[in-house]
Amino acid sequence: MSIHIGGLNLGIPAVLAPMADTSDLPFRLVNRSCGCPLAFTEMINARSLSYGGKKVLKLLDTCPQDSPLGVQLLGREPEYIRKAVDVLNESGRYELLDLNAACPVRKVIRRGEGAALAKDIKLLGELVKVMVKHSQTPVSVKLRAGWDADNRNVCDAALAVQDAGAVCVFIHGRTCSQQYHGDVDYELIGAAKRRLSIPVFVSGNVFSAELAQDIIKKTACDGVVVARGSFGNPWIFSQIKALFSGEVLVEHRPDRAALVAMVRRHFDMLTDYDPRTGHVRFRKVFSWYIRYLPGARHFRDKIFRSRSQSEMAGLIDDFAGECA
Repeated sequence: MSIHIGGLNLGIPAVLAPMADTSDLPFRLVNRSCGCPLAFTEMINARSLSYGGKKVLKLLDTCPQDSPLGVQLLGREPEYIRKAVDVLNESGRYELLDLNAACPVRKVIRRGEGAALAKDIKLLGELVKVMVKHSQTPVSVKLRAGWDADNRNVCDAALAVQDAGAVCVFIHGRTCSQQYHGDVDYELIGAAKRRLSIPVFVSGNVFSAELAQDIIKKTACDGVVVARGSFGNPWIFSQIKALFSGEVLVEHRPDRAALVAMVRRHFDMLTDYDPRTGHVRFRKVFSWYIRYLPGARHFRDKIFRSRSQSEMAGLIDDFAGECA
């Protein structure tokens, strides 16, 4: 099964979502090692990027193995969107540019950004036009079902961004007011797909290959966006590939040896990438990998009490011994 977004040819109908404080280079590479065909950087504030600060530029770190790469911008001011695109064009580090019109975090929507753009579809279209005009790569947009239960206008929003030149939309099937709770409206996403001529990818509750397959069947969409389903489970991409290739899935989780090997790999990559605080950031990562194992709660307490890289490495050794 082959899926195209702009000029990108994806081997499987799944991409890795941009996630704040999660989608760093090591995280993307771990998921790519299991077959992830397209990954995004963390969401980047367009105004901050236009100023070129070191912290925000760090989010663009990549390498040859991290390709194709998407960059997602957050903003509502055309002039800063334009400046941010110029910075990205100079970097030459990405193959797809995405506009976030889906983030429901309070500090974001207070500024009229993210999911708040559902209330101003005209501005949303204008922002996409600016990106399309100035970007050296294709442009996509991340949308939500709408603002709230009484304003589920994703079909109109999707048509607006398509008319503005977007090559793909990623739709989270909850409204802004739902945040990440409640049911995902797959019927509404399917309705948007029927009205569009560009690819549509579904976001929300993609926690297994079987769910990915079921969602695509329900909506007739082109693929899915994997977010929390990848936490401690990069193998979800190899499972999606196997399922859409007609193979029979036997195990959702790898054997203990493979799990330990991935934990070590992720830890080494993250601490090499961020020697100062990588071991702290790895606390939540480690907890993802073990969350379904017996005794996970007790071991997780030890993880979050660790204070140094060597202490964390020792906990990984202890975990490996328990799995032997």
